[in-house]
Amino acid sequence: MVRAAVLPAVGAPLEIAEIDLPDPGPGQVRVRLVAAGVCHSDLSLSNGTMRLPVPAVLGHEGAGTVVAVGEGVTRVAPGDAVVLNWAPACGSCHACTLGEIWLCANALSGAAHVYAHRASDGTDLHPGLNVAAFAEETVVTESCILPAPDGVPLTEAALLGCAVLTGYGAVHHAAQVREGETVAVYGVGGVGLAALQSARVAGASRIVAVDVSAAKEELARAAGATEFLIASETTAREIRGLTGKQGVDVAIECVGRASTIRTAWDSTRRGGRTTVVGIGGKDQQVTFNALEIFHWGRTLSGCVYGNADPARDVPVLAEHVREGRLDLGMLVTERIGLEDIPAAFDNMLAGKGGRALVTF
Repeated sequence: MVRAAVLPAVGAPLEIAEIDLPDPGPGQVRVRLVAAGVCHSDLSLSNGTMRLPVPAVLGHEGAGTVVAVGEGVTRVAPGDAVVLNWAPACGSCHACTLGEIWLCANALSGAAHVYAHRASDGTDLHPGLNVAAFAEETVVTESCILPAPDGVPLTEAALLGCAVLTGYGAVHHAAQVREGETVAVYGVGGVGLAALQSARVAGASRIVAVDVSAAKEELARAAGATEFLIASETTAREIRGLTGKQGVDVAIECVGRASTIRTAWDSTRRGGRTTVVGIGGKDQQVTFNALEIFHWGRTLSGCVYGNADPARDVPVLAEHVREGRLDLGMLVTERIGLEDIPAAFDNMLAGKGGRALVTF
């Protein structure tokens, strides 16, 4: 038995409970977690913004050590350090055949399966976002495993599985920021901080961070922001004022609110790009008129998992970390235990902090 944070139903509080994990079956790997990041997507699952089967053990950003493998597993062996990949591509659906593996139609199919049981009453449990990282140990398919890169502390390597990969990918893959361009990043949480660092790596000439909390300014500037603005109704106008009345070349929205998406769009120059990373609810309606779409010539695009290929991009990220261009540690603003995850959810709702990291 292991301890885990269980979501018994949508909208219900998390419960710390003991669960029974089976031995890994064919193609499966059992991992002892070292750390797991608390991501806004976990909050979105708990409150029903995103829908996956429950009861479930949440957590999708993690790293740890392999303790056992099932028949047929060839990529890893017991004792190996690994990073969890919550969205493994199937390789055969339409998106995968186009090379757009971040849009794989079957990436979350594992979340529909029962992977463990509650020890007290035998209740079936699903692995939230495939990997169920809010637990001392988990059992995942081999496709959810990435080798942990050398030279990166395993605790911090957990962040490579979502926050850093998403923020980096939003800048380098989705928005394709070029050297000398100007960038605005909306939302200075874990993904936003990774996006700020990645914009600096890309050679952006001016990087504007926008957040509702003034307390995040120091953190944002440490990540690469050259300016920091408190979010308000005048944010777009302020950004145009900083950029010769033009607007930024690229705006990256890491919040998932209709009003923030609209402001990000308004703050980009004519012909600029707005990339939406934040996950909003279906009740969040963003409106545009037909004339402004023609006149401004801007591009508005979504971004799923940084439009990334984890097997390709994690080694690249690791090299940036080893060379000092990316700082994983500065993304972590709080180290907590399993029982502290609900408080971390509350902090996210209040717009506080960067990334809370559960350490085991």
